[in-house]
Amino acid sequence: MEWKLLQSEYLFKDLWFTVRKDSCVKPDGTRVEPYYVYEFPEWVTAVAITRDGQFIFEKQYRHAAGLTMMEIPGGCVDPEDDSLSTAVARELREETGYAFDSIEYLGKTSANPSTHNNWMHFFLARGGHKIAEQQLDPNEDIEVHLLTIAEVKELLRKREILQSMHATALFYALERLGELKY
Repeated sequence: MEWKLLQSEYLFKDLWFTVRKDSCVKPDGTRVEPYYVYEFPEWVTAVAITRDGQFIFEKQYRHAAGLTMMEIPGGCVDPEDDSLSTAVARELREETGYAFDSIEYLGKTSANPSTHNNWMHFFLARGGHKIAEQQLDPNEDIEVHLLTIAEVKELLRKREILQSMHATALFYALERLGELKY
């Protein structure tokens, strides 16, 4: 079922977003062109829990959606990060000021596999303890909120986690924690 790539042309390249136009051929010989692919860095996010069992959430404005949202911490994997675990630990420290006793990989998903070439990797970070103040990027304005598990479940029940990959990460984490039954 895989397509053969005949040619790629980059139309736009920037730090966090690249667009290319591919020409492909399917196994039956049908040509597919143009096919646009959006290239992004790998992404990481964590369901982060403090030593006393509170879930670390972030409240921030998301310009593309025009909304202020509740989310879990995360961001892009930087070229300096030597692993996905290093990247998520860095993002947690920068955005929340917390370090964690353990960080466990939960899986990955794609925002849109028909057009995006990257993955969002999910983690469960436990044993969070505050070690520093936030170290935010110039365009970040993040409020840290500590929630109980009941409050997290209520946000999910009310469909108030609007970032789809974060909702998925929360469901994966709740399953791992034995809080989600099928």
